[in-house]
Amino acid sequence: MSEPTAAAHDPYEPKPTFWQEHPQLGWGLWIFALTVVLTYVAFPPVGAGEAGYVLAAPALLWAFRTPRFKPFALTMLAANVVAWTWLLSWLANAYWLAPFLLGPFMGALATLWYLAAWWFVPRLRGHRAMVRLIGVAGLASLWVMSEALRSWIFGGFPWLPLAASQWQRPLVLQSASYGGAWVVSFVLVMFNCGVAAYAHRIFFEGATGLRKRSPEFMAALMLLVFSSFPFLAEMMGQQRHKLARVALVQPNIPQGEKWDPARARDVLRTIEKVTFDANDRGAPDAIFLPEAVVPWPVHRDPAVQQWLESMAKRTGKPLVLGSVFTQGSGESEEWFNGAFVVDPVTGLQEPGYAKRKLVPFGEFVPFRPALGWLTKFVPLGPGDFSRGDDARPLLLTAGRNVMPLGVLVCYEDIFPGLARESVRDGADVLTVVTNNGWFGTGGAAYQHATHSVLRAVENRRPLVRVGNAGWSGWIDEFGNIRANLRDEDGSVYFRGSETVSVTRDARWVNRQSFYTEHGDWFLVVAAVLATVAYYLLLTLRPPTPKLGETVF
Repeated sequence: MSEPTAAAHDPYEPKPTFWQEHPQLGWGLWIFALTVVLTYVAFPPVGAGEAGYVLAAPALLWAFRTPRFKPFALTMLAANVVAWTWLLSWLANAYWLAPFLLGPFMGALATLWYLAAWWFVPRLRGHRAMVRLIGVAGLASLWVMSEALRSWIFGGFPWLPLAASQWQRPLVLQSASYGGAWVVSFVLVMFNCGVAAYAHRIFFEGATGLRKRSPEFMAALMLLVFSSFPFLAEMMGQQRHKLARVALVQPNIPQGEKWDPARARDVLRTIEKVTFDANDRGAPDAIFLPEAVVPWPVHRDPAVQQWLESMAKRTGKPLVLGSVFTQGSGESEEWFNGAFVVDPVTGLQEPGYAKRKLVPFGEFVPFRPALGWLTKFVPLGPGDFSRGDDARPLLLTAGRNVMPLGVLVCYEDIFPGLARESVRDGADVLTVVTNNGWFGTGGAAYQHATHSVLRAVENRRPLVRVGNAGWSGWIDEFGNIRANLRDEDGSVYFRGSETVSVTRDARWVNRQSFYTEHGDWFLVVAAVLATVAYYLLLTLRPPTPKLGETVF
């Protein structure tokens, strides 16, 4: 008699459900949905910063369950690609395919950290508390290093580090003045790891009583408290001194009109109208206008400089504005994107500021020998823009004060090193001039503004920001948003202006933050922590607890 090839199903046993037969699929669907939603809502336009504390926790909890690599990897890749494509959907206003190119790239980079978590997290189980804490710190350090990688790879696009999710919660950001936004991201990832470890202990380890204690969660909670609340007294004891009243002008020129030669005169009339209105209504000491405000480059056409100087004389106020400009002539002519101060008495101040970090495919085409067939989506200049290399501030005389302005043009404020260089070179106030008009009225301006908050805190400098249509306002040294221009409907996307009083904490005059002085030292610490954690988990075996012993 031949043996049966499979055991017959017991009719008295309940038939397993589809999800019981396919547990990996059930976990995958839940983790996919939670990761996509939590990652998206943590940042603007939703801006639920609380999600930043738990967005990675579902995937980490799954990693504790030792899933197979392929389902885990595919789920996290799909979740991050969807989340980042959704976050960057505003790029479609400039080029419809852009979010479907950059979103998957950003999602793939984010997935690398989750794959590291798949290796790290199961190996934490069974170890004593100290080893587990070092392992969690190493995993959080890898997140920080992945954010730093985005600053360098292919020219860099460090958009929306996890710290940016806290842009409206300044107390959490204060440690950035010591270690940069990297420290804030580290603290948030530690908290994610602590939540996942605590959840696993309660729901899957059957822990009761004192065994519910999670060293990972307690350590993450203490780190959050001690990286935030010691700064509370400093934030509450500010000694504000007035710097100047500045008018922030949003011309809100549609991009299809700004660079159309047939509409250039209308563009200038619009700029004049909104600028003179700002001067008449607000009695400012200075007037700030956005990036590339005039439709022709300075220096190439003398009429442009004459028009700017005429506006400054007629208002009687210095202008701070972004403008394209040229140097040289003929075949040696170079085009720059930059900024200038135009004084009502002495005219256009030279030299201006030339942008140090250019936008790929907007201001230059990367890998030009291989991608020379591609063109920029900004229809200016005969070819690629040239790069500036000088961080020295522009000097603005506003009222009785002379303010050295550290200028950042457009997305330069997403690179922490550029703002730091400006402050080290003497900037007392950081200034961002930008033009988010390319990207519609979605989340682009809000997402961009989160980085300005981080730069202000890192360098302990007030930051004045003005955009073509928004986000415009000013942020103090502690990341408090002191003013934000909105219309009667509460939208930042409008044509208009507002005059605001910019102040400064006297305790930070002629003083630099620890981060400004010492830079990205925390990245070195993160690299060491990640290396030590990897070595320990690779070489140490978990101890075998004795009968009745609990390993915490």
